[in-house]
Amino acid sequence: MPHSVRRILVTNALPYANGPIHLGHLLGYIQADIWVRAMRAMGHQVTYVCADDAHGTAIMLKAEANGVTPEQQIAQVQREHERDFAGFDISFDHYHSTHSEENRLRSQEIYIKNRDAGHISTRPVKQLFDPEKGLFLADRFIKGECPKCSAPDQYGDSCEVCGTTYNATELKNPYSTLSGATPIEKESIHYFFKLPDFEQYLQDWTRTPNRLPVSIANKLNEWFEAGLNDWDISRDAPYFGFEIPDAPGKYFYVWVDAPIGYMSSFENYVSTHAGKQAGLTFMDYWGKDSNAELYHFIGKDIVYFHALFWPAMLEGAGYRTPTGVFVNGFLTVNGQKMSKSRGTFIKAETYLEHLNPEYLRYYFASKLSDKVEDSDLNLDDFILKVNSDLVGKVVNIASRCAKFINTKFDNKMSALCSEPELVQSFIDAGDDIGKAYEAREFSTAIRDIMSLADKANQYIDEKKPWALAKIDGMDNEVQDVCSVGLNLFRQLVVYLVPVLPSLAKQVQLFFKLDSMDFASRQQVLLDHEVYTFQPLMQRVDKAKVELMVEASKESLTTTATPATPPKTAKNAAQAAAKPDSKSTVAKPDTSASETIKIDDFLKVDLRVAKIINAQTVEGSDKLLQLTLDVGEAEPRNVFSGIRGAYEADSLVGRLTVLVANLAPRKMRFGVSNGMVLAAGNGEGIFLLSPDTGAKPGDKVS
Repeated sequence: MPHSVRRILVTNALPYANGPIHLGHLLGYIQADIWVRAMRAMGHQVTYVCADDAHGTAIMLKAEANGVTPEQQIAQVQREHERDFAGFDISFDHYHSTHSEENRLRSQEIYIKNRDAGHISTRPVKQLFDPEKGLFLADRFIKGECPKCSAPDQYGDSCEVCGTTYNATELKNPYSTLSGATPIEKESIHYFFKLPDFEQYLQDWTRTPNRLPVSIANKLNEWFEAGLNDWDISRDAPYFGFEIPDAPGKYFYVWVDAPIGYMSSFENYVSTHAGKQAGLTFMDYWGKDSNAELYHFIGKDIVYFHALFWPAMLEGAGYRTPTGVFVNGFLTVNGQKMSKSRGTFIKAETYLEHLNPEYLRYYFASKLSDKVEDSDLNLDDFILKVNSDLVGKVVNIASRCAKFINTKFDNKMSALCSEPELVQSFIDAGDDIGKAYEAREFSTAIRDIMSLADKANQYIDEKKPWALAKIDGMDNEVQDVCSVGLNLFRQLVVYLVPVLPSLAKQVQLFFKLDSMDFASRQQVLLDHEVYTFQPLMQRVDKAKVELMVEASKESLTTTATPATPPKTAKNAAQAAAKPDSKSTVAKPDTSASETIKIDDFLKVDLRVAKIINAQTVEGSDKLLQLTLDVGEAEPRNVFSGIRGAYEADSLVGRLTVLVANLAPRKMRFGVSNGMVLAAGNGEGIFLLSPDTGAKPGDKVS
């Protein structure tokens, strides 16, 4: 036990209640669970809660499409989420829903406290309204032609072709993706949280040591330099969510009550028998003077909400703020964005039908650190690493030694330790391994554990108990060697408990032990009785991995067809002239392109550019921020709407083509100094690249 027991509350980002859990989600949940289990194993009091994020237009529409009520929709999805989390041994103390009475009351309370403190304002807002569906349209439900480059079928916030950002009302020929109707502009009173009221507070808060990853704190500084804006926290009916107090027909935007779900899930747990048994109270953990620790594990795509809006809301309402926000990157599979057509968009349920969940827990642990980096699940490497490390090294130690203890020594280990220094070195290694776990440097912990496993196997190889067993009079030596081997094996599993909880339970049963926590490593097992050894883990079967991938493939032809643009005289005539064949892929219509002269073309300065850095843009799900070498003294900064097609890391080092003499464009994320060229069609976006041999700065003509 540690000298001082810490009281810790841990939460994970809330999964949205309109779809299944997949491996990309699990990266963050497994990371959090390993940390929770490690801190518990070190003797700290850790409470771990989560909930489904259950509000918003998307859920309302999904329920409508499924012919059920929103309440029925979210209840079914929550059951599936809890099943999948349990399948991967995610050890939540409590799992709740944001669609709960606790969350409604807590959301209203936090809003009213901020309103009464002067942090809420109202003003009219013009929005696009679907006259057929009878609702205001979020940007994701509007498409039209880009107001800058006229590219068709662009969403209501930014163009994926030229990277321009805009308001949905600026789109040309907009249409609703829900009904195909032409939206109309309507004015509505909206409610705003005055985020600039907290600008200085947030600058200090985000720069507090160890509160945020340094890279995230630096990124947030760009938002402060640009100036914080008021945050629109209201949505108009119809909307599935909580109604704003004293504002009939107005509902809290989902990102208002979602993080409050951390509080309400804990609040609900406190009221249960288990919560009462643990002696928990709500204000001990959420009160302004709380000395408990509070940590959020989230993905990097939602940092903006958790590092600005959330602490500001809490501060405005008089509650404590998080001790730390731990941020993980995205998951790629085989070096690419997860893909349904390639079978690498793998659902948790599909994985569990084919493979042991502890394989994935171990592989993720071997990759994860405290840095905000994307992780790649390379399936060939996955098979090799699990088979080599877990089966070939760790489990192999027990299988090599236990059979002798079972068959020759009546299940009894030696009364004396014949290698006290070796065993003590394994015990001492636990200090650094524990520190690595606490610092979320899981890959370091795994490397240290596998280094110990190598030493244990080397010891057994040198002593060769199988050879000693064939020599008369060497029984004591065989028992001593195998007993040392089993002691070393147990030490390794103690260190792997946070990563492999199911394996650890089997090992605990084999050794007839009451505990496998970190403190138990100090005990050397002498004259100790064990059960008959049973196989602990099978090798990863490549055929099963291939079956999992095959089961995850989805034909692109089965994808739901979005609503089409409203018919006009022009496009109706074009449609009438085309063959009516669902199997024909529509080609881009270039007939309306305006003819230009060579002098016009020569005005455009096209240059070869090398992408020397690429990163996602907080607050945008469309843009990537590219740093380009164009053969100039300083690199260029360009924002490009290609995030939906490319992972940032996959672009680094790649050559592309830049419009170099495009006037700099001031965007809310910064200044974009140029435009990279990409092609687009119904199947995706494709960045243009020059042939091998081109160099940064070369002119394209």
